[in-house]
Amino acid sequence: MSDRYVIAAGSAAGAGYELVVTPESAGWTYSGLRILNLPAGGHRLVDTGDEEMFVVPLSGSATVTLGDVTHTLQGRTDVFEGPSDFAYLPVRSPVTIASAAGGRFALCAARTDRELPFRYGPAADVPVELRGAGAASRQVRNFGAAGVFDAASAICVEVVTPGGNWSSYPAHKHDESGPHECELEEIYYFEIAPGPGGQPGLGFHRTSSSPGHAIDVTVEVRDRDTVLVPWGWHGPCAAAPGHDMYYLNVMAGPGDERAWRITDHPDQAWIRDTWTGQAVDHRLGGQ
Repeated sequence: MSDRYVIAAGSAAGAGYELVVTPESAGWTYSGLRILNLPAGGHRLVDTGDEEMFVVPLSGSATVTLGDVTHTLQGRTDVFEGPSDFAYLPVRSPVTIASAAGGRFALCAARTDRELPFRYGPAADVPVELRGAGAASRQVRNFGAAGVFDAASAICVEVVTPGGNWSSYPAHKHDESGPHECELEEIYYFEIAPGPGGQPGLGFHRTSSSPGHAIDVTVEVRDRDTVLVPWGWHGPCAAAPGHDMYYLNVMAGPGDERAWRITDHPDQAWIRDTWTGQAVDHRLGGQ
């Protein structure tokens, strides 16, 4: 089953992208992701078609141009440096992404009929949340979360988990529509920090069956691997000691309401009660 839902780094390149996940390739309806790697002086014309997109620098800087409007993305050295600024691309738009010094850029996508304006999101406006405590401490950067930045369907966040810690814990799900959950397809795109001598890092990801939805994925994830979560309890993710873990989550679904409502796994929800009075990992600035 892992072969269906796990995309090893480099195995889904195409059309000039390092990674291409479309609703068709994922076997679902709404969520997509592309990773664009531009050389110094490189540029790419992106026709958004029936998808809205967030352009998020993973490394490097860029200009993003639609018509006579250009947004300059200052970007960052890498995903562990901190939040980045970003651009929002409307549906049915020919957009040019150019990078003078080169870089890698995530294009987080969601199918929608709703057209919103071309906009810029400053890094300083990205809410940064320290979630969990102790060995379950992680940093969540809510740049494209519901209620933070207006979009039609896409919900996008970044999570950084220090080496040795667990995140997406307790495991949770959002595969039903109703007052307690929103039905959302989810993409996990991972980057894993190398060791001090450049040794390749690793982590682990788990997705398990929820009522009415069979799935069984337990996988070692390496740098630039991707995991698809169509349904089920997803989490925990574990970062190997010595290797910080980053993942980019891209979510979208069929509901008219753009919201992130989840149900915790009943066997793991108790862990939240242990966080009260427990320090957040000092590597994230916790006290």
